[in-house]
Formats: sequence, structure tokens, C-alpha cells
Amino acid sequence: MTPLANHVSVFLRQRLPIERRASDRTSATYALALRLFVEFASERLKVRPSALQLEQLDAPLVQEFLTHLETQRHNSPATRNVRLAAIRTFMRFIEYREPAALARIKRILAIPMKRANTRLIDYLTRDEMQALLDAPAPNTRDGIRDRAMLYVGY
Repeated sequence: MTPLANHVSVFLRQRLPIERRASDRTSATYALALRLFVEFASERLKVRPSALQLEQLDAPLVQEFLTHLETQRHNSPATRNVRLAAIRTFMRFIEYREPAALARIKRILAIPMKRANTRLIDYLTRDEMQALLDAPAPNTRDGIRDRAMLYVGY
């Protein structure tokens, strides 16, 4: 049996911030998603979170967790997809550390994202458009380039 805690720790402390150069917000979002998943798994499997084993995590458990997010926590499909993306990224990380779990990981990675409605912005008001055009700094080379692209696009 492979303890899960060490993998989660390396993923959140080394893989995301150092190797992948993820922002603090991204790391915090992934940490929250994994915390929610570990809490759910420990409750469902009736073991302490520190005692969870990698072999206990499988696709049906992840699907139950996603359903729990939508029904019990009333998360939107977009939020559910963010949590699933974090779990998938963690599982891709585990692929290289624990090759014996490849079959189980592949089934988790095969869980599809849920379609989510995205609200389109019909138009921007004049003030909103002006704020967008004024956003790039006019005193830097990149700012001048970005401002020119926005003006051409507008």
C-alpha cells in the first residue's frame, strides 16, 4: 500500500510552485480541491486522511466526489470542472511516481469535464472600453505594443 500524504505534500510544495511555476492562487486552488477530495474520500472510506492509500482512490470515488460537489455543496459545473482539473493534474503527477497505479490513474483521467454554460458579454460600455484601452502602460515597449493591438482591435 502506498501512502497518499507524501505525494500530496511533494505535489503542493515542489511540483506546482517550483517545477511548474504555478502562481500562489493556482497552488491555493489546487490545495483546496485536493483537501476537499481527501476529506470526502476519508469520510467515504472511513479512514483518517493521513491513513489514505493511493490504491483506495479510483474513478468511481472521484465521480462520487464530483456528484457530491454539485448536489451537497451546490457547486456549479464550472467549479466542478476546476476541482476535476486539479485532481487530473495530481494524477498525472502520480503517473510518473507510481507506475504500478497506471491503470487506475488512466480511468480517473478518462472522467470527462461537464459542459458548462458560459455567459457572453454582449458589449462593453464606452467607459469600460476606455478603461481597457488605458490599461497597458504607455511608457514601456510592451505597453505600447499592447495598446496598439487593443486600438486596432477596437
